[in-house]
Formats: sequence, C-alpha cells, structure tokens
Amino acid sequence: MTPLLALSGLTKAYPGVVANDDVSLSIAPGEVHALLGENGAGKSTLVKMIYGLVKPDQGGMQMNGAPFAPPEPRAARASGVGMVFQHFSLFDALSVAENIALGMENAPGMRTLSQRIREVSDTYGLPLSPDRIVGDLSAGERQRVEIIRCLLQEPKLLIMDEPTSVLTPQEVEILFETLRKLSAEGTAILYISHKLEEIRALCDAATILRLGKVVGTCIPRETTARDMAEMMVGKVLSTPTRSGAALGEPVLKLEGLSRPSPSAFGMPLREVTVTLRKGEVLGIGGVAGNGQDELLSALSGEMLSPPGMITFKGQDIGTLTPNARRRLGVLAAPEERLGHAAAPDMSLTENAMLTGADREGLVRGGFLDWPAARAFAVKIIEAFDVRTPGPGNAARALSGGNLQKFVIGREVMQRPEVLVVNQPTWGVDASAAAAIRQALLDLAEGGASVIVISQDLDELMEISDRFAALNEGRLSDPRPTDGLTVEQIGLMMGGAHGMEVAHV
Repeated sequence: MTPLLALSGLTKAYPGVVANDDVSLSIAPGEVHALLGENGAGKSTLVKMIYGLVKPDQGGMQMNGAPFAPPEPRAARASGVGMVFQHFSLFDALSVAENIALGMENAPGMRTLSQRIREVSDTYGLPLSPDRIVGDLSAGERQRVEIIRCLLQEPKLLIMDEPTSVLTPQEVEILFETLRKLSAEGTAILYISHKLEEIRALCDAATILRLGKVVGTCIPRETTARDMAEMMVGKVLSTPTRSGAALGEPVLKLEGLSRPSPSAFGMPLREVTVTLRKGEVLGIGGVAGNGQDELLSALSGEMLSPPGMITFKGQDIGTLTPNARRRLGVLAAPEERLGHAAAPDMSLTENAMLTGADREGLVRGGFLDWPAARAFAVKIIEAFDVRTPGPGNAARALSGGNLQKFVIGREVMQRPEVLVVNQPTWGVDASAAAAIRQALLDLAEGGASVIVISQDLDELMEISDRFAALNEGRLSDPRPTDGLTVEQIGLMMGGAHGMEVAHV
C-alpha cells in the first residue's frame, strides 16, 4: 500500500541545536501512528513541518506519492492535513459556530454551518450545540470544537498533540471511539502523547525520537509502557517510591472557602472544606475549568479570602499576600508556566529571584544579591536537570518541559511547609515526570504537606495519600487513593459523590 504520508531524511536546525536529524517515517491510510519522545526530542518541530509552520532544511515529504511541501498551514489543510493543538485557539465570548467559522477558509452561512456541525457531531459521537458560548464549555467540550472544526474540512491526516491532558476517563473513551471511527473510514492519525498506556490502547504503530533522531519503532500493543518510556529516554527509569510513614498533625485547613472567580468565564469556589496533614500528599482531580486556578489563587494569596476560611497552623492567612504566605512557608506553583509561574523575557536568575528573594535570603541591606540569586538558579538547574545553556538564559528560550522542571524545582528547593502545585508534570516527558513526582514525595517525606492539582489521574493515584475532585467549584470529600477505581474517580470528577460513587 502506498503510504498516505512519507517523510524522508527531514532535518531542521536552529542556532545551537539540531531539532530534527534525518527523520524518516511513513503513515498508511487509516493508521493511528504515535510519535513519542521526551521533551526536546523534536516532535513539535516535526509536526510543524508537516503542517506548514516550519520549512525543513533538508529532506522531503510525499502525500499519496506526490511531493508535499506546504509553505503555510492553509496549504497543508488544502492537502488534507488537520491539526488539533495542545493549547486551544478559541474565543470565549463567541459561540461554537462562530469559532469554527473563524478557522475555516471558506465558511458557509451560519445556518448551513450550524447544521453541518450538528451532523458531524452526531456522526462521530461528539455531542455539541453550535449555539453555545465557548466560555461556558468544559475543557472536553472545547476540544470537541477543535476536532469538529478539523473534521468539517474532511482531513486525510489528523495530527493530535496531547489530546487527553484535560479530559475525564469517560471523555477519553468518547474521544477514542471517535478516533477509531475515523481510522476505520481511512483517516490517518498522528498521535502525540506522554500517556503511554493510552498509546498502547489506541495506536497501531509508534516512532520514537530522541535528541532529534529516530531511535526506534514499535507496535504499542505488543510493547510495555515502561519499555517505550525507556526507549524514549535511553536509560532505565526509576519508579517514584515512598515509605508510607504515618501522617502528622493538621497543618492547613479550608473551612467553607467560597470566592467569586476574577475571570468572567472562571468558576467560583463553593464551600470548599478540607484539612491537610503534615507529610500528606493530597491529590485534587477534575476537568479543567472547574475551579482549579481559583483554588490555587486562593491558597497562594493572589486572591484574598475573608477571615476564617484558610488557616495555617492555627493562624488565619486568608488576608495575607503571596509574599507574606511565602515567609510563613506556604508556597505555590501555578499551571501557566510563561507569564504566571515565570516572566518570559527575564533570565532564569531573575525568575529565581522573583519567588526566592525572602526564603533564600537574596536581599541584603535593601539590595538584591545577584550572585546569590545566580547561585540559587544554578542549584535548581543542576538538581532538576534543566536543559539550558545557563542561568542567564531567558525563560521563554526553554522548552515547556524544561521550564516546568525549573519552576517546580524553584519552589521545592525553598523548603516549603505547604506546597500547592497545579499540573506539575503537564507536557513533561516520562523521565522528567518521574523526577518531579519523586521530588514531591521526598518533600512530603521530609514533613512538608503537598497539594497536587492535576488532570493526570495516573499521577494522582501514584503519589497521593488521598484524592478529592473539583466539580463546578465544589470539592468532594477526600478519599484514600488505595482501592479507588477509575470509574469511581470519573464519577467524582463529574460531580457524583457519596453512595453513588461507593457502589460503582
């Protein structure tokens, strides 16, 4: 069979780094092909060349046996290539149909488009009303908007980048049913994900990249997730471990925490009540947009709370600023890396100074101690294996995974008594994710209390003592993770609690 897409010897270099080095692979019609690799392996550059965002330096591509070299995404789409990006490109204030129209070359009238949206959503099991405002949609529904926008253009090849990172287990199964239906109809799918068990369940073949080169191929269903991960990183992976020591006294208490969202399309917190103990890792799951950002803001001090709602070691801290809470030992690392956790144009040294000034003693006599700040940044880089030329490098110059390692390392190394992290391993490869999880477990082992907010349920089950779910700004009663099933977790994330969950 003639491959739908064939890549031959693709090479792309940037100053100081070869992103892709003589990469060749082929994808057959109807094939679900995984593209695997750790952060910085070259996956993003490769799909950008296929989608017309980047021009290769050497090598070539063929589509159905004919030369294929799209100068821009519009040309790639015209040739039958669709792409669903990891970060959604949607306007919250517009309707589903309006957002889809903006992404089409020659959009039909709104009435015709709405009808086509309904037809595609029914055909592929992606329930979605064209009239709904995107700002009111869940993360899973927003992804459906992106997928339907692609499907309306009848792609021959659909590229998906980390498509399940914001979905519940039930939504993942709906997505997989859709992708299997597309595959059966002859649409090829190039699937990028760090979730290797999903790769095993869905994909027919896999190509593994490391440092820009193809280092192997495999049939995922015949290969263990661990073997694939070790092919990606080129070494034996260690599994995060913990001694399981008894938890200590209560440290942080939330009592009926209720706060409006600062965003027009955010989710208010509603009567959130929970107690965190010394040495505990509390995992909080939930579909994106159910109050995760608001909860982190309330705990970090970016959003203040009335007295009585948040106490740390018996002291009311709801009215304290982020720096005041940091001085006490309550630290946080938000989900958004660039612009929130780190200032994009500032160096790593400057970003280390931003949150570490007080706890690391980086201010002396009213002056910033830059040599000390640089030494702190170097310590983070070395301890968390951050791939960067040095501490003078700008935050925006790092890959997403390496910046994530720096941000988490910066907070962990300040020896917090309470650390709240949102999506600590989002977009991070298997090796780096294992290292970050171990660092969080080591922190708890040393007596710190950790709240991990994540959409990665495997991660939460691996490192958490207890699990709770956020749904529409409400937090379920925490339950021991030992013995929890995926079905129970999915119901908790969907807002079902109590006996209904217990009897699943």
